[in-house]
Amino acid sequence: MAKLYLIRHGQAVVNVEPIIGGIKGDRGLTDLGVQQAEHLRDRLIATREIVPDLFICSTMPRAMQTAEIIGPAFAQPLLYDETFCEFNVGEADGLSWKEYNQRYGKFDFDLRKPLSPGGETWQSFCLRTHTNFERVLNANPDATIVIVCHGWVIESSLSYFWPHTRSEQPNVDLEVTNTSLTHWYQHQRGGQVRWFLGGYNDAVHLHAAVRWQLEGDLEGEDHPAAPLGEL
Repeated sequence: MAKLYLIRHGQAVVNVEPIIGGIKGDRGLTDLGVQQAEHLRDRLIATREIVPDLFICSTMPRAMQTAEIIGPAFAQPLLYDETFCEFNVGEADGLSWKEYNQRYGKFDFDLRKPLSPGGETWQSFCLRTHTNFERVLNANPDATIVIVCHGWVIESSLSYFWPHTRSEQPNVDLEVTNTSLTHWYQHQRGGQVRWFLGGYNDAVHLHAAVRWQLEGDLEGEDHPAAPLGEL
């Protein structure tokens, strides 16, 4: 039956600099983000835990760069799909938060309204992502699908598979670690085929990288790994 793996991109420049990172402001991955993607690639090659029939990524630079790094773990061509891009921030795309505050006033994080003119609300964003989850899953029944995307796309999958959680704006914040795996799968129960959450925010490859770094420090060896404070 169908399996869906959602992978968040590695740490992006817009995650650490005060830039509103839509498609225009996206400057790709940091050095750490590249390392994170490499650790995930190495894990997937070693374990072969995911054998996809379809390999998709968002068309935002941080997602494309991540997907291209992990691509050698899969024997599938990479397909680009703009419908899995992150929340559309509107005309504020590429501004610093200081510039944003000067132009629009301080944002109160009310996602019932767009960040700036031309942007999405949480409701319109979820409508987009839900529609495209439906499209891809219906077109590829019983397939194993990997989508490299973004934190809020992954959060929106919760309300897609659990309709009772849908709201105009979530009232909790869920951590989605860079390069983490979220796994949904179908299973038959009680004569019905249902979706199950098999794993959320699985970033064990980053913890392994930290362990290798610590062991290297103790043994006087040099093992490349993500800095402890940035996981």
